[in-house]
Amino acid sequence: MRDDSRTKAWERRSELPLGVASLLFLGAYAVHVLGPGLPTWVHVVCLTVICAAWALFVADFLVRWGAAGRRLAFVRRHWLDAVVVVLPLLRPLRVVRFYEAVQRRNGRPRLSLHVRVMLYAGLSAVLLGFAASLTVYQHERTAPHATIHTFGDSVWWACSTLSTVGYGDVAPVTVVGRLVAVGLMACGLALLGAVTGSFSSWLVEVFTREEPPES
Repeated sequence: MRDDSRTKAWERRSELPLGVASLLFLGAYAVHVLGPGLPTWVHVVCLTVICAAWALFVADFLVRWGAAGRRLAFVRRHWLDAVVVVLPLLRPLRVVRFYEAVQRRNGRPRLSLHVRVMLYAGLSAVLLGFAASLTVYQHERTAPHATIHTFGDSVWWACSTLSTVGYGDVAPVTVVGRLVAVGLMACGLALLGAVTGSFSSWLVEVFTREEPPES
């Protein structure tokens, strides 16, 4: 119980810095990828911010892992945090967690559970799609036989992949691009399932309330 209280206290203190670090990471990465003609010092600053944000995520995970009494159970329970440390593509998702933490601090959330699920799924899809577009564009724009030549092509590809449509007019050809595509497909299916399930549950709840009671 002492370890759990220490972990929760650390999580409360680190929510704001990690949320800001997520936004700075995404902004610095976007400038680094979309501004190849910018001065060298700008790219150095962007890379410094990216590395500093990553170091903050690693420090947060190590502190919480060290404070946990059962460390193996902590990794199983917080596997997404471990993946976020390893995969830069998922780090912007901490913004969603930061928003949820702000809602909890302000008391009971104003939105219903179904609406919050759809809102968080939509926000996660936007953040994932933007980060994936940047990553794929960075690795595909100079690759031989690539079909993704502009950032607009990359955004179009990310939208069709996240929505599980997959037109196939543009597709990654590099190893990194295809790995990102696999992850984006899995995330797209999960987010689409969450939105569809929540919306269906909301409709059933509405129709149940409107149905007249049996006599």
